[in-house]
Amino acid sequence: MGGGENKLISSMKNNKSFSLRARGKSFKYAVDGMIKFFYSEHNALLHLIATITTIVLAIATPVSKQEIIFLVLVIGFVFAAELFNTAIEKIMDFISIERNPEIKFIKDVAAAAVLVAAITAFITGCIIFI
Repeated sequence: MGGGENKLISSMKNNKSFSLRARGKSFKYAVDGMIKFFYSEHNALLHLIATITTIVLAIATPVSKQEIIFLVLVIGFVFAAELFNTAIEKIMDFISIERNPEIKFIKDVAAAAVLVAAITAFITGCIIFI
């Protein structure tokens, strides 16, 4: 065995055992992040309104289980993209508050990912509901 493999095995042996308390804390951190996300990001509220509208439409119209699965996936896709975008923006602001063309590019690309997700969700919704 090489040195890297020995370190990996040693690391695995030294890990703490599974803990429900630790898993509960990590879940609490994720929920705290979602709450902060909705309170601090205006676009998150727009996505939430779109999600509620989609749920109401899905209840009011005949929608198959397969269509519901697609709606859930694209809604999750949009929220995941927005969460990653927010994290990337916060990291970039932490790195530098000064204007920097490289940081602007990173932030613009992250925002574009949200746009792609939102357009995908919108088109999916149109296909299902129209």
